Amino acid sequence: MGTTISMKVLVLCALVAAAAAWPSFVDDLSFQSDVVASSTAHKQQDINHLLDKIYEDTKYPDLQEIAKNFNPLGDTSMYNDQGAAAEVLMKELNDHRLLEQHHWYSLFNARQREEALMLFAVLNQCKVWYCFRNNAAYFREQMNEGEFVYALYVGVIHSKLGDGIVLPPLYEITPHMFTNSEVIDKAYSAKMTQKAGTFNVSFTGTKKNKEQRVAYFGEDIGMNIHHVTWHMDFPFWWQDSYGYHLDRKGELFFWVHHQLTARFDFGRLSNWLDPVDELHWDRIIREGFAPLTSYKYGGEFPVRPDNIHFEDVDGVAHVHDMEITENRIYEAIDHGYITATDGHTIDIRQPKGIELLGDIIESSMYSPNAQYYGSLHNTAHVMLGRQGDPRGKFNLPPGVMEHFETATRDPSFFRLHKYMDNIFKKHTDSFSPYTHDDLEFAGMAVDGVAIDGELITFFDEFQYSLIDAVDSGESIEDVEVNARVHRLNHKEFTYKITVSNSIGSDHLATFRIFLCPIEDNNGITLTLDKERWLCIELDKFFQKVPSGTHTIHRSSKDSSVTVPDMPSFHSLKEQADDAVNGGHDLDLSAYERSCGIPDRMLLPKSKPEGMELNLFVAVTDGDKDTEGHNGDHDHGGTHAQCGVHGEAYPDNRPLGYPLERRIPDERVFDGVPNIKHVVVKIVHHPEHHD
Repeated sequence: MGTTISMKVLVLCALVAAAAAWPSFVDDLSFQSDVVASSTAHKQQDINHLLDKIYEDTKYPDLQEIAKNFNPLGDTSMYNDQGAAAEVLMKELNDHRLLEQHHWYSLFNARQREEALMLFAVLNQCKVWYCFRNNAAYFREQMNEGEFVYALYVGVIHSKLGDGIVLPPLYEITPHMFTNSEVIDKAYSAKMTQKAGTFNVSFTGTKKNKEQRVAYFGEDIGMNIHHVTWHMDFPFWWQDSYGYHLDRKGELFFWVHHQLTARFDFGRLSNWLDPVDELHWDRIIREGFAPLTSYKYGGEFPVRPDNIHFEDVDGVAHVHDMEITENRIYEAIDHGYITATDGHTIDIRQPKGIELLGDIIESSMYSPNAQYYGSLHNTAHVMLGRQGDPRGKFNLPPGVMEHFETATRDPSFFRLHKYMDNIFKKHTDSFSPYTHDDLEFAGMAVDGVAIDGELITFFDEFQYSLIDAVDSGESIEDVEVNARVHRLNHKEFTYKITVSNSIGSDHLATFRIFLCPIEDNNGITLTLDKERWLCIELDKFFQKVPSGTHTIHRSSKDSSVTVPDMPSFHSLKEQADDAVNGGHDLDLSAYERSCGIPDRMLLPKSKPEGMELNLFVAVTDGDKDTEGHNGDHDHGGTHAQCGVHGEAYPDNRPLGYPLERRIPDERVFDGVPNIKHVVVKIVHHPEHHD
């Protein structure tokens, strides 16, 4: 009897000990499971499944199970903030305060943005992938689809957990934002009749509208993705408490939009159009815009007629408010300082000044005084977007200018950014011009610049899937439906830059390559001072130059300004599924960033008879340019205009150097041995060129 009791006691003790250890055991299992299931292939597959048919309930059993049973507050140890962000979002959800599903979403709507950022905060606080995935799966079924997509994209971009993941192209996830309504209707008809089809997407407008000649630029889906992704990489709502500082964000805001405007003007030059004129608050908006697209839910994008005056927009701003904001920014430039919230002044006539100026013009959370300097850029986007219904009389949804993915489709986008660009130019013109000594890289000379290959532009065709544009039906199978777009492309080419290094040893050099117009649209030769503001950046790279004379070869496809075509959503799903099923990992690092000019648009469209342009190469001291930066300086990707995630911008020089300051005397540049320009000719072939 005593032995039996002793055995029972021992068993009971063992059970108690096991029960006490159980939570730790479960945690260990969860951790081990996360290690196994958080390879790049598994993470890519999870993201693919989360974004598949975003306007419908998920069809994947594992995500269905998570959405049904997961409790975001069940284990707060999986968050860095012990679940504080999740608690905020869950309270909003339980109080029924979140935007319903099947409703339009705009980042410029303050409340909708707040909700999207609540979910971003939850994802950003996750320590491990199962936390990120499970929260995404749960809130996918609870939140507005647009808010969810935005939060998921910026979550993957900014969380270390997202490393290695390639986000599917948005034009296949939310096709309605990029595709004419007529084509969407054809996709629905194809599914209903079970007849696969590929449908041509036309640019908006007709030949009666001269702006139609450059619609290929603003309506290019790759350019749309570049613009929206830049604003995801450098969001105006970002605070450093999210994890790190966005280095030179304000300056990059200036530079990336300056380059978009310069490229748009290049396109106008080749199509016999005047440079785009800036917007004025007290003058008419000459160009109207009919988007010919519709929201998935919420009706058509509003139309703006030709020749309308700016009107006050209820709940947004008065036109006079915008003029006051503009005047305050110009006063800051004239005075050379910004007044901070506490009244102290911040000098902007110094190298970091343009970054501060960008912060107040956008404005971002980095603005030293948003209350005084307002939000010129962001508010202007909304003002333009609402001019079709400024009083809200017809309860129209937001216009294309109220979405970064659609804004460049509207010609007024470039007028707005020419207006912003001229403000920045007034600031940069306040600096003294560079002297010969400022520009010279002693011991380094550019002896020659040539192009290996022909510089030829042409239009080709590209297809993308509309599968996610049409609803699923229990008795109706999906059929293949695609959109076909006309887009600009060019032949690949190689730069051959001959450099002489008499420094005496290998030396790191920075190669800066620009393409500049020689004449304006009237055939008048431009001065270097006028030309330099119209130049487009083709490349910037760092390379060791051995002692002596050497020729550096650099392929156009390696440009730090551009990105290749993103893999289709179908391709991403296939590759991830194959890797998971085959037990091997997945390397899609070449496509990890979507921020960057499409590589096929590196060269601007030319004319059939050709256009002669200046190819400008400056070689500067790489050791000074990269001082304070670690690494081998082979940054890859698109660091020139998109920086490096979570790191300092890899070049200490001002963006656009050495062309960002005024040049009253061209002879200063002519006598600098490390700077050279040659005339090149680009020819446009109207038909596809092999």
